[in-house]
Amino acid sequence: MGMLRKLVASGVAAKVVQELQKPQNQAKIKQFIRDYQSKNKKRGTSGRAY
Repeated sequence: MGMLRKLVASGVAAKVVQELQKPQNQAKIKQFIRDYQSKNKKRGTSGRAY
């Protein structure tokens, strides 16, 4: 069972790598990172709210 799990995981990882290499997906990822970083900058740097 463990061997099957590893086989499936490696197949999924290979598919993810293939998708990440496509230019349109790279653009989406970069835009997501920019949006995420700008959202975090708006919050401020006061740390966690307890």
